[in-house]
Amino acid sequence: MERVDYPTLIQTILAKYADRPPEEDVEIQLIFDTARNRYQMLFVGWEDAKRIYSCVVHVDIKGNKFWIQRDRTEVGIANLLVEAGVPKTDIVLAFYAPYKRVYTEFAAG
Repeated sequence: MERVDYPTLIQTILAKYADRPPEEDVEIQLIFDTARNRYQMLFVGWEDAKRIYSCVVHVDIKGNKFWIQRDRTEVGIANLLVEAGVPKTDIVLAFYAPYKRVYTEFAAG
């Protein structure tokens, strides 16, 4: 079985997730550092007089695994990766402390 191109896959997933009508005065920004395999999605803008600047998703690819540093999506980036064919052993929920990761169905590190 051919291995999925992980950098292309995460870029595709984030671009698809970000492709939705923007909220008034809040835009979705995608930031891809392909040289270092770091991928982020941000909300940036204003809600009335309140500044909105939020990292919604942050994923790194390290050692041929996805390290999900932050995931504030409803669907869960890990679930989208699994649906795309990525084995759970290649996904680390890095937002959990290392001692808690062993209790997930994903990789501990």
